[in-house]
Amino acid sequence: MKPEGPPVAAAVVCHAHPLQGGMMHFKVVFRAAKALQQQGVAALRFNFRGVGRSEGVHDKGRGEQDDVRAAAAEVRRRYPGLPLVLGGFSFGSSMALKVGCAGVGASALFALGLPLGMLMDLKYLDSCRTPRLFVQGENDVFGGAERMRPLVERLPEPRSLVIVPGADHFFSGHLDALQQVVADWAALRPWAAAPASA
Repeated sequence: MKPEGPPVAAAVVCHAHPLQGGMMHFKVVFRAAKALQQQGVAALRFNFRGVGRSEGVHDKGRGEQDDVRAAAAEVRRRYPGLPLVLGGFSFGSSMALKVGCAGVGASALFALGLPLGMLMDLKYLDSCRTPRLFVQGENDVFGGAERMRPLVERLPEPRSLVIVPGADHFFSGHLDALQQVVADWAALRPWAAAPASA
């Protein structure tokens, strides 16, 4: 999704778990990309391996990280010199964080509905200093407000957490609020807050 004017940054937005029906057309993924676009960010949505017309088969999060790296490389090819933003929803948020914190030169990261209850290891977040936004539904069955707050509070700055009141994992009935949170974050140009990761 391209902004109306010259883009100020370029983003990759990753979708939910492929074996649970996740695809790039999910409402949360579309709304996040739309919010970025409204703030001048070119946003690329893509399907993980084995989803839609994408080749391959689900690889339990290993090959999917390669998919994120490939999408990031494509965004860099299309928009050389622009800050890179990585993010996603649910499974896609964990893939974006893992790749972004490991060092692909991402200048900002965002995680929507991070599925805490399904993730075995979050230690990689402890040393990640790329600006991060976490948006979580208050009643997310995979990790609501009571589980998300202590996790984010122990992480190094710069990072922010927004809890969407009354929202579930899919932000059902709260998509407008979700989109506004992402748009407000992008309007602050968080990619300018810290140097890109190695």
